[in-house]
Amino acid sequence: MSKASEVATRVLAPATGLLLFLQAALVVTGGAVRLTGSGLGCPTWPECTPGSYTPVPHQAEPQLNVWIEFGNRLLTFVLVIASAAVIIAVLKSKRKDLRLLAVGQFLGIFGQGILGGITVLTDLNPIPVAGHLLLSIILIAGATSLYSRRYTPVVFVKPTSLTSKISWVHIVTSFVVIILGTIVTGSGPHAGDAQAKRFDFDIRTVAWLHADAVIFLLGVTFAFYVAQGTSAHSKKAIKVFALIALAQGGIGYIQYFTGIPEILVAAHLLGATLVWIAAWRIRLSVITQNG
Repeated sequence: MSKASEVATRVLAPATGLLLFLQAALVVTGGAVRLTGSGLGCPTWPECTPGSYTPVPHQAEPQLNVWIEFGNRLLTFVLVIASAAVIIAVLKSKRKDLRLLAVGQFLGIFGQGILGGITVLTDLNPIPVAGHLLLSIILIAGATSLYSRRYTPVVFVKPTSLTSKISWVHIVTSFVVIILGTIVTGSGPHAGDAQAKRFDFDIRTVAWLHADAVIFLLGVTFAFYVAQGTSAHSKKAIKVFALIALAQGGIGYIQYFTGIPEILVAAHLLGATLVWIAAWRIRLSVITQNG
C-alpha cells in the first residue's frame, strides 16, 4: 500500500463519522427550523431573499428566524464538503467496495438541496417537507453503512431464512414508523410557519396509528432477539435498538399527553434519527460480516 493510500485509509474513519454526524444533524436542525416557525425565514430559493443569497438587514421579524433557516441551508454546503472528502478518501484508499455508497451520498445531498427548494417554493407543503426528512433517513442509512465498513471491506452473507425474514420485517417496519411519524407531524401544529398547509388528518387518529406501529415494531424486535440463528453480534445490536426505541416511545407518549411541547418534539426527532441508525445497524449485522 502506498503512503497516499495509507493516509487516505486513516482519514476514512473520521471522514465517514463526520458525514454520519452531519446527516443526522441536518434532521435535527431541520426540526429546529420547523419548531421555531423559521421555515420561511428565507422566503425564496436558491436565494435567501430576492436579490441576495444571504440574509439582509430587516429581512423579516424576528431576524433570528432568518438565521435559523439560513443556518440549516449552510449545513447542506458543509455536507457537500464532507461527502467530497469521503469520496476522495475512498478513491485514494482504493476502497472500490465503498465507491457507490460515497457517490450516493454526494448525489443525495444535492437532491436534498433541490427538495429543500421545492419545500420553500411550495410554502412548506407537508408532502415535500415529509419527503425532505425521508430522503435524510435514506442518506443516514448510507452514511451508517459507510461508517460501519470504514476499516475493512465486508462480505455479504446469506442469513438463515427465519433471521432474514425477521430482519427484513424489522427494517421495513422501522421505516414505516418513521413515515407515519412524518404524517403525524404534518397533521400537527408545528408546521414551520403559521400559514403553512397541514395534512387533512385527525391528529389523534394518526398519532395512535403511529403508536400501534411502534408497538408492532417492538414485538418484531423481541421476536428477532429470540429467533434461532440470530448471532451474538445481532443480539447486541438488538439490545441497543430496544433501549433507544423504548426511550423514544416514552418521549412520544409524554409529548402527546402534554400538548406536544416543542422541546419534546425536538427530542423525539433526535430519537427517531437514533432509532433508525440503530435499526440499520441491526440489518447490517445480519447481512454482512468482516472480510
